[in-house]
Amino acid sequence: MLAPGSTIGILGGGQLGRMTALAAARLGYRSHIYTTENDSPGVQVTSTYTVASLDDEKALAAFAKKVDVVTYETENIPLKTVEIIDKTVPARPGAHVLEITQDRLREKDYLRSIDVDTAPYREITGPEALARALHDMRQQDASQRAILKTVRMGYDGKGQVTVRSDSDPTATWAHMNGSLGILEGFVDFRCEISVIVARGLNGGIATYAPVENQHANHILDTTIAPARIPPETAMRAEAIARHIAEKLDVIGLLAVEMFVTQDEQILVNELAPRPHNSGHWTMDACYTSQFEQLVRAICGLPLGSAEAHSDAVMRNLIGPDVARWADWVTEPMTKLHLYGKHEAPVGRKMGHATRLIPKRD
Repeated sequence: MLAPGSTIGILGGGQLGRMTALAAARLGYRSHIYTTENDSPGVQVTSTYTVASLDDEKALAAFAKKVDVVTYETENIPLKTVEIIDKTVPARPGAHVLEITQDRLREKDYLRSIDVDTAPYREITGPEALARALHDMRQQDASQRAILKTVRMGYDGKGQVTVRSDSDPTATWAHMNGSLGILEGFVDFRCEISVIVARGLNGGIATYAPVENQHANHILDTTIAPARIPPETAMRAEAIARHIAEKLDVIGLLAVEMFVTQDEQILVNELAPRPHNSGHWTMDACYTSQFEQLVRAICGLPLGSAEAHSDAVMRNLIGPDVARWADWVTEPMTKLHLYGKHEAPVGRKMGHATRLIPKRD
């Protein structure tokens, strides 16, 4: 176990890095943020930080020598960045987890290899491959839809476009900007859920209850905890998340996004090896937040209870919505979290508010 007073290195200075650093401080750990931006949300709550690019090998090597363990707040970082750090100090979750989860095609292939169901998908290498896929769609069902996504990067709806069997392959491919693509079959789902699972150094696992996620303009808008699904569906979702975390040998957190279909099938959509937006409710409604759980896992501490003492509804404050902060702060059963960002353009996550509903005996 890393003793209190040790230093946790955090790759990324956004709101996830900020909230991880705050959780670390409560357990007596110091945090060193590595960020590409001055005055990022994470830097505001730490006394030690490095501002440099993610491919600056000299800065990364110096950073690694100043910390005792490293974690990251996004999977959209160069694999080489983690490999450089891992030569000096453990990076958790490891480079092997990042290599799979930052590539949508590799991720889907991996999930299928461990018997986890996903939506149908195929690799798209260019407009010709897309034209063949659209032809196959017309043969099966002329009204069929699918989602074309970039294999790497892209989040909150970026790097993806809905296609139909009669879409123009050349014009549609232009949205990919030359990136490798993955075409995913459109899922007629009843709801979208996610499960966050923590796994410690000794293999111990703690799983948070599945939550229901509602999106607006491809960005998470509301999380309802727990998800409004049958108990047996919730149990299967948790089992799937634990299975994936064990197979990947995750040390830290893994968020598993899933679709629940009309006939109660569960299809895994995406993985994120880090704290997740849909887990923010745990900060106020659970005995151990996802951020504290991450700190415990990577430092070798026993995992805390993932049990919820309250039900919750978490709302993201996106862009200009943050101007309503005074409305949220006046509600006695609502917890407001602002991220310290100075500009609030449309689509930017500025904070969140969680309304608590205490459980009754």
